[in-house]
Amino acid sequence: MNALELANQKFNMYLQIEKNVSTYTLTYYNQDIEAFFLFMSKEKIESLTDVDDRLVRLFLTDLYAKKLGRRSVSRKISSLRTFFKFLEREGIVGTNPFLSVSLPKVERSLPHFLYQEELKQLFEVSQLDDPLGQRNQALLELMYGTGIRVSECQSLTVDAIDFSLQTVLVLGKGRKERYVPFGSFAAIALEKYINDGRAHLVKQHANDSNMLFLNAKGNPITTRGIRFILNKLVKDAALTIHVHPHALRHTFATHMLNEGADLRAVQELLGHEHLSTTQIYTHVTKDRLKEVYMKSHPRAKNNE
Repeated sequence: MNALELANQKFNMYLQIEKNVSTYTLTYYNQDIEAFFLFMSKEKIESLTDVDDRLVRLFLTDLYAKKLGRRSVSRKISSLRTFFKFLEREGIVGTNPFLSVSLPKVERSLPHFLYQEELKQLFEVSQLDDPLGQRNQALLELMYGTGIRVSECQSLTVDAIDFSLQTVLVLGKGRKERYVPFGSFAAIALEKYINDGRAHLVKQHANDSNMLFLNAKGNPITTRGIRFILNKLVKDAALTIHVHPHALRHTFATHMLNEGADLRAVQELLGHEHLSTTQIYTHVTKDRLKEVYMKSHPRAKNNE
């Protein structure tokens, strides 16, 4: 293993152990770093200590020459900036050459969320007398009811659920723990699944795993498995929308704020480090805007 590969291996361990990033995030970091390593090789640069501002500018020019969009360029620069920040911390390099590069301005798109009618259709799909149907319903109710990330949901244990307080202990990014409350619909679905469906899966497959969500074989479910379940629920509900796990998180935040929840409270529930990350959810639906306008503006309607 050469010095570049060793540095990347250490960075991977840092991302997994200290930052607790998802598999998808780790994949993107590795793709971006490997692309830069290939560029270094093309420019005959063998050591990370030889990477300077000039090389970074050449790399940026190369990215634009490949017709990459601003979002892709911004992600790659951000990944490498984080990588070199780690290398600087570890004493592998003296300075971070990517700090001198400004990230291209990217128009931030509004997060996709579901309307109440679409959610209602999803919640009516699962067969509640079937172990997997009970699991799917509990999964759906918990993800929408708490706004947790798919990786956080996948790693939950049975012990993380406290029915007396109606809270779930979540291990978030950077291995930070937080308690998130859940409502009565999620509580009913979880109790039914744990006492019936999950017990059936564990007994049938002789699996003594303490993980909350199990697959059809009784093994802990994967993040990919959760995505598959959601796609199947959408198909069974005959919806034309695309629902990924993060859409339920977006929906949770949007509905909370639309109903008057405090922005900082939503930030804490979502486990966001910065309030600016939560502020993207302050968009509201046209129906909500119209409702607020009709109730609030003195001349919105004629009261006579």
